[in-house]
Amino acid sequence: MKYSQVLGVVIAILVMSVCFLPWSIVTEHNIVITGMRATGTDFGKPGFMNIVLSLVMILLFCIQKIWAKRTNLFIGAINFAWAVRNYILVTTCYFGECPQKQIGLFALLVFAFGAMIMTFFPQIKIEED
Repeated sequence: MKYSQVLGVVIAILVMSVCFLPWSIVTEHNIVITGMRATGTDFGKPGFMNIVLSLVMILLFCIQKIWAKRTNLFIGAINFAWAVRNYILVTTCYFGECPQKQIGLFALLVFAFGAMIMTFFPQIKIEED
């Protein structure tokens, strides 16, 4: 794909922005859980790791070396796995209270998967001897 690196950077930025949207709402306690704010729960900042990994992915998308492209495959897979972990963590029912899933959580999964897919198509020039 010709524009896979540019798309990867854009999608990684979208992953970072989705971490500030509502992921779920616990209506019994009026708690809105986002990636950076989960007040009233023991989740901490579940989206912080996605932001850090997305920043590393952006850096590796911009470096035109083979080691950077290979490392980006690994980082993209960890980023997607962390997004799946956040989905499981944030949507689990506790003591009969089930949170309402919001669009931000689904967007996180889609964008993290998209960023991982863009790492499969590195754009690098190979010099022949």
